[in-house]
Amino acid sequence: MYKLRDAGFSAYLVGGGVRDIFLGKKPKDFDISTDARPGQLRKLFNNSRIIGNRFRLVQVLFRGGKIVEVSTLRCKSEYDINGENEVLQSNNTFGSLEDDAFRRDLTINALFYEIENHTVIDYCGGVEDIQKRIIRIVGDPERRIIRDPVRIMRAIRHASRNDFAIEDITWQAILQHSADLRLCPISRIRDEVFKDFRSGSLAAWARIAIESRIFFEIFPFYEDLLLPATDPPQDPQTPKVTPALEFLLEIFQVIDRLQNDGHKLPDHLLIALFLIPWAQEKMGLMQLDLSGKAHFTFSRQMRYELNLNFNRLSIKRLDKENITSLLVNLPTFIKFSEKSKWPGWFLRKSYFNTGLEFYEIYREATGGDMVTSLNSIRKPEPEHVPDHEPVHVRKKSRSSRHAGRTPAFSNTAGGIFGLKRK
Repeated sequence: MYKLRDAGFSAYLVGGGVRDIFLGKKPKDFDISTDARPGQLRKLFNNSRIIGNRFRLVQVLFRGGKIVEVSTLRCKSEYDINGENEVLQSNNTFGSLEDDAFRRDLTINALFYEIENHTVIDYCGGVEDIQKRIIRIVGDPERRIIRDPVRIMRAIRHASRNDFAIEDITWQAILQHSADLRLCPISRIRDEVFKDFRSGSLAAWARIAIESRIFFEIFPFYEDLLLPATDPPQDPQTPKVTPALEFLLEIFQVIDRLQNDGHKLPDHLLIALFLIPWAQEKMGLMQLDLSGKAHFTFSRQMRYELNLNFNRLSIKRLDKENITSLLVNLPTFIKFSEKSKWPGWFLRKSYFNTGLEFYEIYREATGGDMVTSLNSIRKPEPEHVPDHEPVHVRKKSRSSRHAGRTPAFSNTAGGIFGLKRK
């Protein structure tokens, strides 16, 4: 930011970094906004690269894998609530600080910190909303959600992470347009879902997501398990907690504890844990004796169900195989855990180590001992390289595609391809 200022540009810390400092949290990352254009930023910072198609961003790279994203202040025309267009349009227009603020999704993320007077600039009432612990969408919530329904997921995420209440007009817009999430690209929904799964507040997120029904827009196969029909209708002030929902929340609480303890759980493990109550209720997982041919048959059925129910998130084939392995072998771990030791043939299985950790997480969720270590899911090693040291970004070579190629020679009779070294 000081380098930008010294070069004659304005620079502001924006978004989540300002919000987290207000809340007394350690920011996970820092984003910068400036009036410098991407090309000017690229010239100013050699350790940078330009990314993005719809709107160009500059990533400044540092040692230790640290990346600071720098964006040029943008114009609000695309999000003008009085405009005629209902959908996001492609534009790359630059704007003022105020324009940029009103483009932000949530008021608590529309704050700017400037270094000249060390002050926070607030155009949208974000400071007051932080103090009142309120989540509010900038502008007209209904129109903003129609233009990008993913804003629903972001509002719920920040409410669950910070234990904030969602402002009533924003909440009503979420309830009215939750089904619009079906219109969003699969890749965006998948990315947002895994952010929530790894947020450390997954259990709180699930409660709000279920209440708003976006949970069932993403995972429709869970609806009749978590929200069964009641006669007469249940009191909305005291919603019924089904056994499947209670079990799912217990699993989420264990996931949250592990995530907050620094364990980065892989995608397939998170999904497999998420599916345990469904596999138990729909497929009778824990009551099955999965040995021999029954193991093969159930595995094939599980793959079919995953393909049927998870096409919305476009899960990788390898992850589906790993999910299937964890689920179909869980009853075997439960069976042998009651004995004094694991059978030798079971210990030699390639899936034993990861399956054992999966079983231990399941056991904690069902009231067993707390998981104390996950050998195959290690905490990330700390970086010892100074974070402030920039890295050099190598430019692409524009030389000929054949540059550097030389013919092959041989000292043997006849040579190679008729070429002989003299």
